[in-house]
Amino acid sequence: MSNLRRKLPSSSSLFVFEAAARCGSFTRAADELCVSQPAVSRMLSRLEEHLGVQLFERTRGGARLTESGSILYRRVQEGFSTIESAISEIESRATGIETVTLSVSTAFTTHWLMPRMSRFSQRFPSVDMRYQLMSGRIGGPLVDVDLGMRYIDSGSLKATDTLVVPEITLPVCNPQYFQQVLQDAGKKQPPTMICMDNQDRDWTLEFGSSGRVENALIFSDYAVVVQAALLGQGMALGWLTVVSNSLVKGELVPAAEQVHVTQRRCCLVTPANRPVRPVVESVRDWIIEEMRADVAKVDALYPHLGLSALLHSGR
Repeated sequence: MSNLRRKLPSSSSLFVFEAAARCGSFTRAADELCVSQPAVSRMLSRLEEHLGVQLFERTRGGARLTESGSILYRRVQEGFSTIESAISEIESRATGIETVTLSVSTAFTTHWLMPRMSRFSQRFPSVDMRYQLMSGRIGGPLVDVDLGMRYIDSGSLKATDTLVVPEITLPVCNPQYFQQVLQDAGKKQPPTMICMDNQDRDWTLEFGSSGRVENALIFSDYAVVVQAALLGQGMALGWLTVVSNSLVKGELVPAAEQVHVTQRRCCLVTPANRPVRPVVESVRDWIIEEMRADVAKVDALYPHLGLSALLHSGR
């Protein structure tokens, strides 16, 4: 640390640099820091002179980072994030409550996590769970969260990506719909397909449907797709990580033996720029434990689907 002090004109220069880089403007950074714009400009000029490199390109509309500035900004962001996380952890320990933020889909939260929140609360009475929810396909970087669920190609897995289960899908519907529509030999029309608006509908072909809009209910949120299936509005493609709880409870049933495992893996991942707290590891392990227990129950209920073999082949 003493070496770092010698490399900087002052410790406050990093805060001024971070604000200017994030705001893209010395004036906006000055407003945020409650100092004058000339004071920000002088501080950053001293920092550049001390380092011997130009960090900003001064433009008419603001300030743009140079290549050297971008390198420093990335590392400063990581360092500040780590410090902020440590302070938050200290504050949480002082109150006895620790906050854990998940980046997950609305469908997973609604149909898998919420039904077992009483068990979660019993297991983690001092955890305040927060959510960053995505209504469509889940993806993207983890920003301001502790843990995220992502589907990752098997060839792109990193050591920090923790496997939950392989990506497994199967058509599902509620028991009444299965009995009245799918098993009715005299039915006059193909079943209604419930789909995401950007979903590949090849799975519908087995049921004599072309997947055209007039033969389907289309929604942008997968949580609504599953809810429509639960209400008996038709048949949906079920992601096992979302519908396993409903299959275990008998609220949904497999509509066919059309089970598909992809090359993607459902993983719980952590941000690269912050340390993983012990409580986050515990929450991660609990989700995996609960999910695999659900899948084992579905496999016991429907052994003909061969879920056990699919799970082991995907590990």
